[in-house]
Amino acid sequence: MSTNTDLSLSSYDEGQGSKFIRKAKETPFVPIGMAGFAAIVAYGLYKLKSRGNTKMSVHLIHMRVAAQGFVVGAMTLGMGYSMYKEFWAKPKP
Repeated sequence: MSTNTDLSLSSYDEGQGSKFIRKAKETPFVPIGMAGFAAIVAYGLYKLKSRGNTKMSVHLIHMRVAAQGFVVGAMTLGMGYSMYKEFWAKPKP
């Protein structure tokens, strides 16, 4: 079994904060999706006590659909942004 000493260990040297910042610069819509998901969940938990006659299961399903919809929307915008950067904004050779 041979070991590869040419491996770069730079990815192991960076901390969690710097890794998150680097990844956020590469794909900016992922943190937006995460923040939106957290905001919708927090709002749903806040509104949980004043839901009125709505059943708990219906309230939770609505909150889940809203949070998932926000994340899917952020992912779609991120893919569109990536495709734009790669195919249209790239200078022609």
